[in-house]
Amino acid sequence: MRRLVSAREKSTFGMLFAFGSLCIPACALIAPLAPATAQAQTSPEIRALSYADIADLALPAQLVAGVTIAKAERLKGDLAPGLAADKARFLIQANTAMLLRGADGMPGVISYIVDVPLDAKGKPPKLKKSRFILFADRVAGRPQEIRLTSPYSQLDWTPANESRLRAILTEASAASSPPHVTGIGNAFHVPGAIPGESESQIFLTTRDNRPISLSVLRRPGEQPAWSVALGEMVDDSATTPARDSLLWYRLACFLPPRLPAKSVAALSEGDAAAVRIDYRYVLEQLGACERTIAR
Repeated sequence: MRRLVSAREKSTFGMLFAFGSLCIPACALIAPLAPATAQAQTSPEIRALSYADIADLALPAQLVAGVTIAKAERLKGDLAPGLAADKARFLIQANTAMLLRGADGMPGVISYIVDVPLDAKGKPPKLKKSRFILFADRVAGRPQEIRLTSPYSQLDWTPANESRLRAILTEASAASSPPHVTGIGNAFHVPGAIPGESESQIFLTTRDNRPISLSVLRRPGEQPAWSVALGEMVDDSATTPARDSLLWYRLACFLPPRLPAKSVAALSEGDAAAVRIDYRYVLEQLGACERTIAR
């Protein structure tokens, strides 16, 4: 016998289908939800997020907001297709407490769907009154519904997370914000007047074609000096980026691990080898781009 669908169920199904790729957070994290006929994704474990993780989440998102959960309605059966056995699904209504990014503003009340892990006794956590920072995109024609952008797009609100996030977004919105690095262009090497002295310059490619280059200067008996120039000329404004800054992120997280052959194709074998050594030195000085979220 065919079961009748209630008005509430129709409304919830409508929300699921309207979102298309509506996202489902797991505990403090969110995984994308496919249309209702597909299996929901399993969310990863919660881990402490690095600067690069938060930048990865914040910079592409249309909306970055702090919210407090006002209502969490558990969905079961036909309203939770593909739900993993160790998860519970909720329809969330949340109050917007702060808007850190969102050119056209954001409603005071928003909704989305979440999957949360069950505890050892098979019970879900209490979500009401919990505070989170959301990274989301708008849903066309549905201003009070949002689409969270990744399995980590609902971040626990803490003073430290908010402070780091504000710093990233402030740098990103500044006129002097460093460009998105997409690769490496040409490189040059000039030997100095005395043995052991040299300078390498490596030009980077960027999304909007703004200039940026790396320079490494070597002098006998001294540590190599390297810098980043954000203009056509290398001058006194060139500097080394502080770790966990936006310029550091643009370089450490997006430069390739090796210098492409085409970048040194016009150089002699000796000069090309010297530039490769200098490029590795820059990468070592930048340090690893530590991510806990797979991109």
